[in-house]
Amino acid sequence: MATTPTVFTWHIAQLERETADGYVFTAHYTIDANDGTYTAGAYGSLGFERPEDDLIPFADLTEEIVIGWVKDKFGPEKVAEIEAALQAQLDEQRQPTRASGLPWSN
Repeated sequence: MATTPTVFTWHIAQLERETADGYVFTAHYTIDANDGTYTAGAYGSLGFERPEDDLIPFADLTEEIVIGWVKDKFGPEKVAEIEAALQAQLDEQRQPTRASGLPWSN
């Protein structure tokens, strides 16, 4: 039976900002992994340094922009590591390597 490729979906759950100028200093993110049968997820927070160039006005930010910031800050190796860890969780759900129970009870 062929498995469906895993889809990784990144979301921004919350932003923390300076009210004076809209500078976003922390993003709270989620990552959902779904292979059509099983799901896994992760949540984290990541801080940002104040940019040296112009700030994007807070009202003009999109989820895609901030996800780009998060992925850029992590770098491609860390993004791949996070997604691989979620894939490992899906693989464990699909073919468990550990179980609990008693051999004499059904």
